[in-house]
Amino acid sequence: MKLRDIETFIVGNPPPSFGGRYFLFVKVTTDNGIVGYGEMYAASIGPKAQVAAAEDLFHRHAAGQSPFDIEMLFRRFHSSGFSQRPDPTVMGAFSAIEMACWDIVGKALEKPVHQLLGGLVNPRIRTYTYLYPDESQDPATFYNDPDLSAERAAVYQKQGFTALKFDPAGPYTINDPHQPAMIDLDRSERFCKAIREAVGTKADLLFGTHGQFTPSGAIRMAQRLAPYEPLWFEEPTPPELPEEMAKVARASKVPIATGERLTTKYEFARVLACGAASILQPALGRAGGILEGKKIAALAEVHYAEIAPHLYCGPIEALANIQLAACIPNFLILEAIQTFGGFHAELLDHPIQWEDGHVIPSTRPGLGHNLNEDVARANPYDGDRLHLEMQDTPYNYSSENRFAGG
Repeated sequence: MKLRDIETFIVGNPPPSFGGRYFLFVKVTTDNGIVGYGEMYAASIGPKAQVAAAEDLFHRHAAGQSPFDIEMLFRRFHSSGFSQRPDPTVMGAFSAIEMACWDIVGKALEKPVHQLLGGLVNPRIRTYTYLYPDESQDPATFYNDPDLSAERAAVYQKQGFTALKFDPAGPYTINDPHQPAMIDLDRSERFCKAIREAVGTKADLLFGTHGQFTPSGAIRMAQRLAPYEPLWFEEPTPPELPEEMAKVARASKVPIATGERLTTKYEFARVLACGAASILQPALGRAGGILEGKKIAALAEVHYAEIAPHLYCGPIEALANIQLAACIPNFLILEAIQTFGGFHAELLDHPIQWEDGHVIPSTRPGLGHNLNEDVARANPYDGDRLHLEMQDTPYNYSSENRFAGG
């Protein structure tokens, strides 16, 4: 059995667009007709360029190879261009193709992927969701109002979620890192207070930022958060220098989580080696796929660090995250897009099974689900915006800077 063809999909995510403005899927087919699906989480170049990169790299390095040879495929993608360093564009493409290979292998062997990576460890996978506005609320207001977020937190907690994420600390910019303004510190503390009062001890608080602070600024923020005992303070400083993030980890009473923007075991190893975080958040559509995620989890295991797979993406990356979470002992919690309903469910041949705050991993072969290609084709994205975009003007300390989520 050899890899033969690749097809790519740029799928527009209709409003409210939770998980991003578009999703990038691949369909890989073998010479005996088995199909596997994968997803890229890539933000550095536009969507058309990213899928073109995936097509080029597939035909250059993967076509004609066995889908079982995943280790060799990683070495080809990582090394053949004489870069041999973490590259988010290349690894975004490889991650999707790698997921598709696991999907194919599982289907060929009639086993779910987690059974091929050590077997089932977590039959119920704890999930969290970001606090999203309901359809009647204006996002620009919601994401900056602690009382509205507290109301939504109570709704999600009653649904069964035992952890909730929010990020009220202001925008991230191309000039970061910056010091938080006093208004950011105050708003962040008021969010934590209101949400803690709304959910009590029934749910963990997950405080998100986007690497926008200097180490000293992040430490100031951590001091404001500590009385409300969040489970984590996410990505307090930019990803380039984990040694600087380690300064925050040493000073913070709140555990540090990071990894959304990191790719391959090499970047995560550096985080662990310098003590920058005790919770790692690989996004498998960027980090290098499922086997690379398993290696990252093994590195974390020997440092007594835990894994919380990140998801700001579509349902195929979610499926890969679920397969990883199912088979590792140091799994902490899985990011969900609410309960994986709505458009995420429509894009699959059957919905992800979510009940009482947990995902139940599928026992079907491969990733356990197929892409609903009819829905994917019916929702093309024709724009050229990046998946995530940073504010390109300097942070303004003379007036309030508002962040509209995402």
